[in-house]
Amino acid sequence: MRIARLLGTVLGTTLLTTTAVLTAPAHAGTAAVRDTATLDGPALRESLDAVHEAGMYGVFSSVRDGREGWTGASGVADVATGRPVTPDMRQRVGSISKTFTAVGIMQQVERGRIRLDAPVGDYLPDLIPGERGREITVRMLLHHTSGIGDYVLSAFPSLAKGSTDSLEEERFRSIRPGELVRMGLAAPATGRPGSVPGSYSNTNYVIAGLLLEKVTGQKAGTYLTHHVIDRAGLRHTYLPRTPYIKGPHPRMYESWFGVLDPPRDFSVYDMSWASTAGSVVSTTDDLNRFYRALLGGKLVGKASLDQMTRTVPVSGMDYGLGIYSLELRGCGRFWGHDGAVFGAGTIALSSRDGKRQVALAQNLMKYQELDENGRPKQHPIDDAIAVHVVRALCTDAPASGIDHSRLTKSLRFDQLSH
Repeated sequence: MRIARLLGTVLGTTLLTTTAVLTAPAHAGTAAVRDTATLDGPALRESLDAVHEAGMYGVFSSVRDGREGWTGASGVADVATGRPVTPDMRQRVGSISKTFTAVGIMQQVERGRIRLDAPVGDYLPDLIPGERGREITVRMLLHHTSGIGDYVLSAFPSLAKGSTDSLEEERFRSIRPGELVRMGLAAPATGRPGSVPGSYSNTNYVIAGLLLEKVTGQKAGTYLTHHVIDRAGLRHTYLPRTPYIKGPHPRMYESWFGVLDPPRDFSVYDMSWASTAGSVVSTTDDLNRFYRALLGGKLVGKASLDQMTRTVPVSGMDYGLGIYSLELRGCGRFWGHDGAVFGAGTIALSSRDGKRQVALAQNLMKYQELDENGRPKQHPIDDAIAVHVVRALCTDAPASGIDHSRLTKSLRFDQLSH
């Protein structure tokens, strides 16, 4: 459920590309709302259209600079009908959910109910018993340095054999968080607890959700709704209870590197497999509002935010507690997260003061071809996304003067589950 390797090689190189063939006109549904003096509306519109023209079915974006804002959309929400995407659409945001969960944990740290450096076994002895429970701390979960493997291939076993049958067969399967954790604990360990670099694992944040339930006595979704989503003033963000998305949203298409040709619609899907690691539904505008609230100290205090922004190397990222940093040389450092689930990809980045922001969503995933080593080849879509993100964040820095290699590497939607 994270994309954080896509925005790194770009502008100079090409971001990942799609093998899908569009079935709609190149500029179907292009829209922009409220150009401003500080944001270059025409350039943002042009770069968003370029993502669609490169092969993306539909893409929509929200950009902010202080009080000024710009929103736009390009392409189609439904390839069969040609229904256009619009900037206000809801999207499954995948691992951006991890920031929400980390905020919930830090709120409980502030209340003295959780200690970051306490063993997880102190709180969940039956879930993580024995030596692992004694060695792995809460901080290690949030930092992805626990050494616990990911559960995704166990939840969708056909993927390890190059087949997508599991994706279809498990579309309406409800999986309890405890079962996901058992799968992750049974997977090969990725390292010793606390060792760096860490290894990104969704299991860590499912455990974090169960920890949140243990100390609050509430369902994690209930707690996050009342104390994170509502507190941040988000109006179109929620954790789904059914396979269906409420409100306007695009259809979400999965190619799985050309195995699904044409790409298959995974708009209706039981997201219990993502749990508190990746099941949140939101809008690009709400995501910007959320990160402004977090970085502005409205959700946790300064001491907690300092802890969250203390990073360690994790799977090629500078990862904090549920949030990572991305340095654009010549432009600055930005904070946020990204997410990739079946059919949907999202990225949200903000300056540390929360004034400059971009959130972008797309409705076609795993569009790249694989090379001889089974790694996704770079695709023009990836270049185009990175160009748009850079234009959104770096008004005063010319594209030729920015190191985009880190950006492209940071927004790769090529992982199974970010």
